[in-house]
Amino acid sequence: MAEGGARCVGARVLRAVRRSVPAGMMVLCLGVALQARADDRAVKSRVAPVYPEIAKRMRVTGIVKLEVTVDADGKVTDVKTLSGNTVLAEAAQEAVRKWKFVPGEGSSTLNVSVDFNLNQ
Repeated sequence: MAEGGARCVGARVLRAVRRSVPAGMMVLCLGVALQARADDRAVKSRVAPVYPEIAKRMRVTGIVKLEVTVDADGKVTDVKTLSGNTVLAEAAQEAVRKWKFVPGEGSSTLNVSVDFNLNQ
């Protein structure tokens, strides 16, 4: 796909996510904000990560980027960390494994970002 086409698809998905997820649901308890960017699969239900106690005490924050494989039914089948703090990455993976996506044709590989922020 051409670079311009990729941007168009990404913008369309972002608009769909914004319409389907109220802004208030993007900010979760303990200041953990989740933002998912998926190629063509919207998130149907999210589970907030548990902020690791050691990370809270050390005031560790940051974004964890994950590669998520989703089957045709919308179930997460695999999660790999692409970047982010190791302690936060474990919590992000555990939470994203419980997410449900809208069913689609075949399996999909998506990129998801989980933002850990104590100040929100």
